[in-house]
Amino acid sequence: MAKEDLPSTTKDLQELQRKLSLLIESIQNNSKVVAFMKSPVGQYLDRHPFLALTMLVFVAVSAIPVGFFLLLVVLTSLAALVGVILLEGLVISVGGLSLLCVLCGLSFVSLVMSGTIMVSYVMVSSLLNYWFSPSPLLLPTKTPGLIVFIRAVVLKLFPFLK
Repeated sequence: MAKEDLPSTTKDLQELQRKLSLLIESIQNNSKVVAFMKSPVGQYLDRHPFLALTMLVFVAVSAIPVGFFLLLVVLTSLAALVGVILLEGLVISVGGLSLLCVLCGLSFVSLVMSGTIMVSYVMVSSLLNYWFSPSPLLLPTKTPGLIVFIRAVVLKLFPFLK
């Protein structure tokens, strides 16, 4: 039964790869994306993909706390219209400090998540390339394969270690 599913799985993976490449191509050909990539910030992020992924993860995970903070500001501003000026300043100050603490924590979490995503991507793509390559990869018999694989992954993630 597993041998019958293998060609179907390969065809499904090729179809998925084709759809993903079409999606990526349509995003890259978008005029706003092209304009951003020609800007100095876009060129810098293109040269530093780990930083770009970290920023993307940080923006995604910090959207909810920032939304709650803005809701808090609006609600306390409405309370200030009723006459609670001192309470508004106190609540916004405490809320601002709380938001600062949350965002600092989220920046660390996004950095860790980005590292995990990058390591997972490299590991999965390497494994998929190994499993679905037309000819099996042959490693030297004197060198343990796992050590060579881990060294290649580490050098791919951190090229400054060469």
